[in-house]
Amino acid sequence: MKQIFDQLLQFLQQGVAAIFRFIRLIWTWSIDQITRVFQVPWDSWPLWKQILLILVIAAVIYVVYKAAVELWTAGIKVLHAFASLLVAFVITLPTILVAGAIALGGLWAINNLNLNFSQWPTFTSIFENSNGKREAPPRNRDGQSSQTTGATVGRGRSRTGETDREGE
Repeated sequence: MKQIFDQLLQFLQQGVAAIFRFIRLIWTWSIDQITRVFQVPWDSWPLWKQILLILVIAAVIYVVYKAAVELWTAGIKVLHAFASLLVAFVITLPTILVAGAIALGGLWAINNLNLNFSQWPTFTSIFENSNGKREAPPRNRDGQSSQTTGATVGRGRSRTGETDREGE
């Protein structure tokens, strides 16, 4: 599973790197072309070429301005998202702190409290054993069951209605 995750992560890294290489290629080519427009020897050209150059420069400036506004808006959104993430981290601090305190207290209690619950019934004693029968309750020194089974109902009578020896 780790190998699949690593492969997926490597694939994503390569994809993001390819996207950024493509973006860099487009940016460097465009900047090179824009720079060349501003470096042309326009003073020796005829008037119609100078007017066309001014229109090209105006279109380039408009498109660059539009791209700058989009980048500015995206930057604001990124900063807003980052600020929202920081606010979420700060807002969840009390909850995370309480969870850590509960974990610390629970581990401290588990490691340091030595209560003797050996006389209490165990969790497994209330379930049937693997044979499908209930486990027998522990016996005291007389061989009698130390747990009350509820077999006697009232004085000297069992559930079947017969009298016990002690009740006769």
